[in-house]
Formats: sequence, C-alpha cells, structure tokens
Amino acid sequence: MLLAHGSTVWAQSPPNVLLILSDDHSVPHVSCYGDENIRRFNITPNLQAFAEQGMRFDRAYTSAPQCAPSRISIFAGRSPVDLGVTRFAQPPDPDIVFFTDILREHGYWVGLDGRHQHLDGRIREANHIDTTLRNAGMQNLSGRFDHFVRSASTKHEHLGQVADRVSAALDKVPEDTPFFLYFGFSQPHRKFSVRDEKIVPSQLKLPVDWPDLPEVRADYARYLASVRELDQGFGAILKLLHSRGIEQSTLVIFMGDNGEALLRGKGTLFDRGTHVPLLIRWPDRIQAGSHSSTLVCGTDLGPTILNACGLQVPKTMTGISFLPQLIGTVPPKSRQYVFAERGWHWGPITRSDGLDFSRSITSKRYRYIYNALPNRSYTPVDMATKDAWQAIQSAHAARTLSPLHERLYFQNPRPVVELYDLQNDPMEMTNLAGHTALADIEQTLQHALESWMVQEHDFLPLPSHALEHIR
Repeated sequence: MLLAHGSTVWAQSPPNVLLILSDDHSVPHVSCYGDENIRRFNITPNLQAFAEQGMRFDRAYTSAPQCAPSRISIFAGRSPVDLGVTRFAQPPDPDIVFFTDILREHGYWVGLDGRHQHLDGRIREANHIDTTLRNAGMQNLSGRFDHFVRSASTKHEHLGQVADRVSAALDKVPEDTPFFLYFGFSQPHRKFSVRDEKIVPSQLKLPVDWPDLPEVRADYARYLASVRELDQGFGAILKLLHSRGIEQSTLVIFMGDNGEALLRGKGTLFDRGTHVPLLIRWPDRIQAGSHSSTLVCGTDLGPTILNACGLQVPKTMTGISFLPQLIGTVPPKSRQYVFAERGWHWGPITRSDGLDFSRSITSKRYRYIYNALPNRSYTPVDMATKDAWQAIQSAHAARTLSPLHERLYFQNPRPVVELYDLQNDPMEMTNLAGHTALADIEQTLQHALESWMVQEHDFLPLPSHALEHIR
C-alpha cells in the first residue's frame, strides 16, 4: 500500500487502528499533563505509561463541548455546524462519509463498541423519531460497521468485562485483514464512581475559578475516582493487545470526547469544555515520550488515520491530517485556529445547560467566544441537581461567594464577546474584549470566526451583526 504525502511517497504495511475515547474528560486529568491531584493519588498509571511510549498532544480540542456532535464530527472529519448536527442527538444525513467507510472500502474490517453516544440517534427515542430516522436512512450504523454494539456500558460493575468485549470484537476480524476498532468508555461521565477511597477531598487542590466548598471537593473526588476507573479499563485493553501479540502492529489513539461535567466545563466553550487529552502510540513510527504543541481539532483524527493507513482524504473532509507531526516530518500545513460550537443539550431552554448558542475560535495564545444568547443563566451541564452546584447556589443566595465567583457563575447577561489570553490567564477569568491594546487581535479573531461561520453555513447571526445593536 502506498501513502502519498506532499512530494513523498513510501511503502507501508497498513497498521491496525484502535481508537479509544473517554467520556467528558478534559485536560489536565491525565498525569502526563502535570495535574497535581492526579499525580498525588496515582489516578492514571496506565495512561501515564502509555504517554511515555508515544506522543502527547498539548493543544487538542474537540469541535463541541457535548458528546454527540463531537463524536459525529470526529467520524465525519467535519464540523457539527457544517454537518447540521448541533442539536444534541441529531444524526447526519446518510450520505455523509465517515472515515471508517473509506477504510472499509479499502479492505479494513471496522468495528464500533462501547459507548458511542448517539451517532445515529439516541439509544432510546420516541417511536415517531425512530421511525423518521429509519425512513430517512439516518439510523444506519449496523450497516456500515462489521461489528456494532448499539449500547454497552463500562460503568464500574462492567469494568471487568472491557477486555473480554474488545477481545470478542477482535475475534471477528478475518485472518490477514487490518482492522479499525473504536471503543468508547462511559467514564468519567456522570454518574461518578462512589468508590473514591484513598482520594481525600480535603487534600485536593481546587482550580482557582471554583468556590472552595465541601460539596465541590466531594464531587471532585468522585470525578477523579471515575477517571481512575477509566485508567483501569484502558490498562486492561493494552494488556489484551500485548497478549495477542498485536501491540507492535497497532496504532492506538486515546482522546477525550469533550470536556468534563464539572464547573465551567462540559457545555461551555471555555478551555475545560473542549481542551482534551490526546495520546497516540505507534511503535517504530512515533518517537516514545514525545509531545506536540500543534493545534489539533477532533475533525483532524479521521484524515490523520486515513493517511496513516495509506489512504487519501476526501475533499469533503475539512479536518487537517497531523500525520507529519506524528512521524516527525515537515507538515505541508498546520492549523492556525481551532473552532468549536455549542448548541442544544438536554435541560431547560431558558438556561445555558439546556439551550445555548455560542461559537469560539482558539489560536495558539488567545480564545475568542461569541455568545449569541447572552441572557441565558449559567447552569453547569449534568450538575443542576448535584450537591456541588446546589451548595454554590446556596452560597450565592447567602451572599458568601467571593466577588470573583459571583461574576463567573452568576453574571447575567453574559458578555456577547469574550477574549482570553490563555498564556497569562489559563483559567479564563479576565475578559479582555474591548481592551484597546488588544483591538487588532480581537478583530483578527472575529473576522476569522465570521469567515468560518460563513464557510460552514452557520445559522447564527455573525458576531459583528450582534454587536451592532450594542455599540
């Protein structure tokens, strides 16, 4: 099989590919990213060892802070806006090409197992919606994968079955056939693990943008316990590859599907909402213990996998292959920006955890966020009824929150535009939009975001149109 890349063509045996996604899992919650809590309580020893065997990406982002649009975007190599899947659990049109379709056309066996999060609609949907999806050809995963499991939990009681399930899938691969297998973990999605022994809430270091309340600490400890469960399941899969003698011939990719369901995380376009771990091991091809600061979007995974397997990327995919960064060659082009969108999620349409329309553009140093619905009150996704958020609401009512936390969680309306210096303000606590010294940077990012929105056929008004009524 020949791989063409720029002016270089070389022969290559097609690798097996294993893509593993965690659910609601942001940077820095793998020890190789330097998180003090993860290291103190030894939460991710298997992921740490894996990172030391391959490449760590420090600037990887998903195209949405929500599971369904993010994952569809990964498989299609296109943005959720372009695909028309910004509404949670909306499948793409049946003629949208997945990178796995191309692999299959070229002799790969392709499988989908574990938590796939509504790639062709919700697991359980209303009868009339299911009928519509089937009639429109949008509920089609069983026909485009050689192995497909519609719903498979990896909650704690099922963790011991992870290796068995992956092994059962691999047993179906014909001899002398390269395979692609996707496996999705439920962890660390809520409900968090209750097995948080040895993680002491009082010893956790909280991010400065979180109120320091006992309920927040307890919630965080349970989250970390779920990350630990993820790591245990991941380690079981790696042992399976070794026992089968295929770890040397398999390209393994680990990535978070979107941000964690914690404060200012999932459902927001802040760093904690879209900045995810990305670790890749490819023996004899990727330098062990290496890292990259290249900007990567979830849309780039498909093109990269196709190139690694010796296949061309279709013109319909807008993702950019980062294979050159993986194998240490000079890239013909790399990303200047990554973009993300937020649409409808489960929850009341009057709150940001339910309905919010926002877009972001991130450069190497800055993030620009456009809030099309600034009057939405902030409620963290999947946390509305949890002790941590209720404690914060009680502190707000009692007027015991700090001025910083009052502004971060209860300011209403929000700014239409937010601009953050990620180098000097990584927690995004100081909005620099409107500052004269950064006017050129703000305008450059606004123009680039608007150009992307037009190119992607976005239905939202452009930021400049929204701002006309304010200034």
